[in-house]
Amino acid sequence: MSKKKILCLGLLAVVLVIFLFCFYQKWRVDHAIIKVTLKDALEAEVYSEVKVSDFIEEINGTLVKDEKIDTSKVGSKEVSFQFINEEKIKVPYTFTIQIMDNTPPTIRLGRKYSVPVYYEGNIEEEIFCGDNYDDDPTCKIEGEYDVNTAGNYSLTYMAEDSSGNQANQDFTLSVYEPTALSKENQEENGEVQYTDFQDAVARYKKENTKIGIDVSHWQGDIDFAKVKEAGVEFAFIRVGTSNGIKGDYILDKKFKQNIEGFLAQDIPVGIYFYSYANSTKQAEKDAKWVLKQIKDYDITLPVAFDWESWGAFQEFHLSFYHLTEVANTFLKKMEKEGYQGMLYSSKTYLESIWYPTSYEVWLAHYTDETDYEGAYQVWQLCNNGKVDGISSAVDIDIMYE
Repeated sequence: MSKKKILCLGLLAVVLVIFLFCFYQKWRVDHAIIKVTLKDALEAEVYSEVKVSDFIEEINGTLVKDEKIDTSKVGSKEVSFQFINEEKIKVPYTFTIQIMDNTPPTIRLGRKYSVPVYYEGNIEEEIFCGDNYDDDPTCKIEGEYDVNTAGNYSLTYMAEDSSGNQANQDFTLSVYEPTALSKENQEENGEVQYTDFQDAVARYKKENTKIGIDVSHWQGDIDFAKVKEAGVEFAFIRVGTSNGIKGDYILDKKFKQNIEGFLAQDIPVGIYFYSYANSTKQAEKDAKWVLKQIKDYDITLPVAFDWESWGAFQEFHLSFYHLTEVANTFLKKMEKEGYQGMLYSSKTYLESIWYPTSYEVWLAHYTDETDYEGAYQVWQLCNNGKVDGISSAVDIDIMYE
C-alpha cells in the first residue's frame, strides 16, 4: 500500500474518531440529567444588578459562570447559562425573565409656583419632570389657569412614563403683579453674608483634609499671591462651557489667567466643565474640547463634569440613566487620557437623579455639616466664601485624602 493511501486512511480515521467523539458528547448532553427549579418571580427591575443564580431555586450541579444579566431594556429577556451536573457533564439551560419598570417619574415642584403676569415662558416644560427609564415621559398640567390674569390657581402636575407609571403633585400657580422694590429695600435685600475662609480652615482643616476654592470669570482678577498667603491649598478652575445644547464652545474668559496664576504659586489645580451634553456623542465631543484646552498644563487634581440644567431638563430628552451614561462617557475619556474624572452635583440630585457611578464625586451641599450618605472626595460647602485676594464671593471646598 502506498504512503499516500496510508496517509489518507490515517486522516479518515482521525476524522471518524473526532466525529464519534462529538456525537458521543452530544449524546451525553442530550441525555444528561437536568434538574433546575426556578424561583416563582422571574422579574427584575430595569437597570437592577441581578445574576443568573438570583432566579434559581435548586439545581443539580454547579454554574460554570454566574453571569450578570443585562437589564437595560424593558420586556422579555432570554437568559442562557451552562452548568456542570452531577454526572460531570456540561449542559446548557435557558429561561425567560421579564424586565420591568415599576418606578414612577420624578416631579420636583413645591406647593407653590410663581410667575409674573403676562409670563411668556412654558411653565409645563420648566417644572422639573423626568424618568429613570423613559427619555420623554408625558409631563403636563391639569387644570385651568391664565397667565394674563393675576391670581392663585389650584392645579395638578401629572407625569406618566412609557410603562404606565404615574406621578401626580398638586400645587398652586401664583400669577402675580410685579412690584418695584425701593432702593432702600433693594440694598437691604442685597446684603451678602459671607463665610470667611479662615473660619472654614479653623473648622474643617484636619490631617486628612485640604481646604480650597473653585473659581471662574465671575471672581474677576485674582491676586494669586494673597490667595496663597491666605492658606488656599487647591483650586478647581472653570475651563468653559458651550452655548447651550450643541452650541459653540466658550472658553472661560479667565481660564488662562487663573490656571497660570495658581500654578505659578504652586497651588494644585483641578478643572471643571459646565456641560449641556444631551447624548454620549456630545459628551465625547465635550471631553475632546476640554482635553485640548488643558493639555499644556500640569493638572494634578480631577477634571469634573458639571451638568446642572435641571430647570430645562425636558429639553434634553434624557432619562436619568442616560444622563448618567452621558457623564460616564465624559469621565471615561478623561481617565483614558490620564486624568482623574469626577462628577459634580448637589446633594439633592445625587440622591434622586444620578445613578451610582464608579467615578469620584464632588458634592455641593451648602451647610455646616453635610448629611449626604454617599461617598465623595470633595465637598463644596458654600458659595459665599470670602478669601484675601478675591474681591467677590467664592465657593469654598474641602478635599478628603
